[in-house]
Amino acid sequence: MKKVLVFVLLISVIYGCTSTRLVSNWKDPNVVLFHAYKVLIVGMTENESVRVNFENKLKHEFEKRDIEAVRSVDLFDVKFISSKQSEKELAEVEQQLLDKDFDAILYTKIVSTEDKKRLRSKQPNTLGFLNTFQDDYIIHQGIFYEYDYYNTFSLFHVETALYCICVDKERQTIWRAGIDITNRKNFNKSIDEYVQLLVSSMENQELIFHEKK
Repeated sequence: MKKVLVFVLLISVIYGCTSTRLVSNWKDPNVVLFHAYKVLIVGMTENESVRVNFENKLKHEFEKRDIEAVRSVDLFDVKFISSKQSEKELAEVEQQLLDKDFDAILYTKIVSTEDKKRLRSKQPNTLGFLNTFQDDYIIHQGIFYEYDYYNTFSLFHVETALYCICVDKERQTIWRAGIDITNRKNFNKSIDEYVQLLVSSMENQELIFHEKK
């Protein structure tokens, strides 16, 4: 547990200046390490280009490590994703994956979004600290009347979960992580950062991606 906490703090520092941030991390305490040899990558979003880009980049990370990975865009047809699926239908999909020798699903989805406001950077006209009420007020009075005093941005709360679909494991959850993404103009860069943070997290916790000793 201590190792995980240290890792979370370390990742927060490393990625503090990026558009992605690890905000939650849970691993099944009964799982020390987890191997998988054929993984289904699922990126759930209505934006087709973002989905394809995300799944492509993750697939590349798996292939670099000689692990077979299949994108959901190659497995789920339009009919499947455009209609509501029942528990029975999803159970049939999982059985098909077992029959095709899959042993894990890495499932990513956007769970919520929210609009945020960040104070525009302002430098005091005086050297040192804001010593008086006048100093403080003059510097920040734009809050009252400047419509662009704050920079508005969107925050995406994204969750990735690793599921074992091995025989007799009852589709158990191995790992779950929450990551926040700040919507920048270059959203593809955010995807790159997300994938790298994901890979680093999984390597550190010996989940499919294992650190070289």
